[in-house]
Amino acid sequence: MSSHASTASSSPPGADALGHPATELLAYQFDLWQRSVRYLDTLRQRAENMLEHERAGKPPLLDFDYEMMLDGRRLSRPANYALLHITRVGDDCLEDCLDASKPPVMIVDPRAGHGPGIGGFKRDSEVGMALHEGHPVYFVSFFPEPLPGQTLADVLHVLRHFVETVAERHPDMPPVLYGNCQAGWAIALLSADCQGLVGPAVLNGSPLSYWSGESGVNPMRLAGGLLGGTWLTHLLADLGDGRFDGAHLVANFEALKPANTLWQKDYQLFADIDGQRERFLDFERWWTGFYTLSKEEITAIVDNLFVGNRLERGELTVCHGCTIDLKRIRNPLVIFASGGDNITPPHQALNWIPAVYPDTAAIKAAGQRIVYLLNAHVGHLGLFVSSRVARLEHRAILESVRELNDLAPGLYELRIDNPTGDPECHKPQFQVHFEERCVEDLNYPKQTSAFDRVRTLSEHNVALYETFAGPWVRMATNPWTAETLRQLHPARTSRLMFSERFAPWMSGVKWLADVAGPAREPLNDDNPFRQWEGLIGETISAALSVAGTTRDSLCEMGFRALYGWDLPAEDERPS
Repeated sequence: MSSHASTASSSPPGADALGHPATELLAYQFDLWQRSVRYLDTLRQRAENMLEHERAGKPPLLDFDYEMMLDGRRLSRPANYALLHITRVGDDCLEDCLDASKPPVMIVDPRAGHGPGIGGFKRDSEVGMALHEGHPVYFVSFFPEPLPGQTLADVLHVLRHFVETVAERHPDMPPVLYGNCQAGWAIALLSADCQGLVGPAVLNGSPLSYWSGESGVNPMRLAGGLLGGTWLTHLLADLGDGRFDGAHLVANFEALKPANTLWQKDYQLFADIDGQRERFLDFERWWTGFYTLSKEEITAIVDNLFVGNRLERGELTVCHGCTIDLKRIRNPLVIFASGGDNITPPHQALNWIPAVYPDTAAIKAAGQRIVYLLNAHVGHLGLFVSSRVARLEHRAILESVRELNDLAPGLYELRIDNPTGDPECHKPQFQVHFEERCVEDLNYPKQTSAFDRVRTLSEHNVALYETFAGPWVRMATNPWTAETLRQLHPARTSRLMFSERFAPWMSGVKWLADVAGPAREPLNDDNPFRQWEGLIGETISAALSVAGTTRDSLCEMGFRALYGWDLPAEDERPS
């Protein structure tokens, strides 16, 4: 059947009797109606999935069977984390597939607003690749609510206990530690504390140099200065009755790219509703699972790390008598970053190295091995969830663990030579090279004293808030008001408004989708009205991108006006 005949067959009755332009218009209108119904039904299903996940207690969204080995809430110094052992993939038991000569892999997911599972919510993932390569796999999960008064030190204590437990189960084979985003810097904290770790650590999109970034490209690092410091974090945690709602963090991530948040993500689903529906729903199960942090945790993170930058400076004290010093790290580090990551750019992932080690000789004298791997294009989440990245970069890292341990002290760049271009290939189809580098090669822009001024202002504003406003806010807040604010957060209401529970008429949308779905035949792309729709979509996307870029430029101008700027001009920076 010709493409034109296929198009006509999806048209409403009587369209064939009309002229050719009218036929195409009616065919497009019929297709538009079908896509609209299925799009609304997808939003309904997302809301139902969100409610179902909450009713189930928000378990980790892993596509693998597991058993809980340790519940961190029941340790002597508790925190809301759990150590899971991956036991099965579908119908396949793992016992016969594991290689006893390979070290265990412990994957730690970020606790930064969302729930656990991003490292293993599909087969082509970090968990999946580690299993595929024959490693025993452990996954660090966490529960939706923190324990009362839970601190960052409590979390690090529980994570260390998990590492020691895995190491005891596999003697003489230190575990390979995988840390995604926030979990990466948590592993770095463990590696740099007074006891240190032994096994290699892979830090994926993990910020350690919080003030670093490129002017006009990484605006998130300016947020603390534009908001007057971290007092707002203290306020939001107090309004949450001592808990900080992860939906606030998710809203920050979504605000970074207004074109994607307000248009591209939804239009991509709408334009290809047949091909994108399941992918969209699978990802949104994780994206809409909002978890909370205690006030003690979130304020320690933003005060000491993101605004204070005390980790890089060796000034971070996590518990009495133990100050974190990155020079104490002795376990090999693999730092995976991407030029397309606007949340944790390579600057923030790598610029701590020249700040801690003045030259390459200092790294060698410390007996340290630091390896970095750069991807040119993938975004922040792509470092963890991209199937292509999992099948190539993460596979290459895991297949090179032995070589990593045998490296002489120094700084290296991991290069993957993959002439086939096939991410499914194995060694020796692709080659991994550890190319020695100098600290001077990490030629990122210098940090600016403007951020020191932000830190000073933040400390003053927090002191003012905690002295004069905080006690009154805490006095006026109770669990009922905190839960009301949580449920009314736009990140929740914008999704739950499509649920049948809150909008009963959505059951009619479900009925229409059930009727229209089986008879649907996608419209041919040659239809001129469909092409015009695509052009309009691109125009809206471009306009929102310009608006986002303009906003970021204005924010940077405001930051410079408030705090000054002592970076060299763009054309004076090192190339």
